Amino acid sequence: MTVHPPRVITATGLTKSYGRHRALSGVDLDVRQGEIFGFLGPNGAGKTTTIRIMLDLIRRDEGELSVLGHDPRTDGVHIRRDIGYLPGELAMSSRRPARELLTYLGNLRGGVSRGRIDELARRLGLDLARPIRGLSKGNKQKVGLVQAFMHEPRLLVLDEPTSGLDPLLQQEFLAMVREARDEGRTVFMSSHVLSEVQDVADRAAIIRRGRIVAVEDMDALRERSSRKITLRFTEPVSGDQFAAAENVREVAVEGDTLHCVVDGSPDALVKLAAQHTVLTLTSEEPDLEELFFIHYNGGGADAGAEGEADRDAAA
Repeated sequence: MTVHPPRVITATGLTKSYGRHRALSGVDLDVRQGEIFGFLGPNGAGKTTTIRIMLDLIRRDEGELSVLGHDPRTDGVHIRRDIGYLPGELAMSSRRPARELLTYLGNLRGGVSRGRIDELARRLGLDLARPIRGLSKGNKQKVGLVQAFMHEPRLLVLDEPTSGLDPLLQQEFLAMVREARDEGRTVFMSSHVLSEVQDVADRAAIIRRGRIVAVEDMDALRERSSRKITLRFTEPVSGDQFAAAENVREVAVEGDTLHCVVDGSPDALVKLAAQHTVLTLTSEEPDLEELFFIHYNGGGADAGAEGEADRDAAA
């Protein structure tokens, strides 16, 4: 019998409207302790609205919700003590240095050591002596990340966390997320950029037009996904032999090079290829944007446009 970890977030039938616009239409979520849960979807799909309801920053119209064992509507203050939250849009304009702001926020949480703040700032390349209002978007994002992580919360809720960060700092951020999970904490990470969660998420949900259209185990999703494979041999090969192999399609041969698409396991293709001398093999790993937005018919240019009202109403 499989025993699952305790639930950190449980939502059933969440709905929310802004006037005549329905932002959420029956959202169900189940997030377990100690996992990284990706919350994915185009801009305006309902991600930020869901997060704000979880934190009791706005109130749901209908549905049931439990965060860290409590209802945010009645126990919002208690819940927020154990949450590290990075909003999608940071509004910071203080003339005070970043260190003063972070120290102040740490004191509100009962105190955070100077060493902890310094460590996170060093990892993210943040100059704590610079005034907040003079920081670039990327450096303000670093301040937001430090304040979210510094008190080692049980639950991290991160809304578009890598916005403004360069690629190297994105990798450092993902390392911090993995460390939080390894310590038994839970990370709920919202994004419209699927690539930034594909390497770290244990499970992910995709939301579109205020509805959850899929919840997937990321490893299982990759195992059954399609990938493009190119094989180069020492001599020309027959495409018919490979076209008949299990899980293989779209075979094209150009002299000694074979291109194909494999759905799921490439075992049959590899065994056939082993009958020849292989010079090179390349495999183009599946892109999660294609896996989610195309497989579940949730993408396209219209997806972002349809949700603009939600984004504007939730701002």
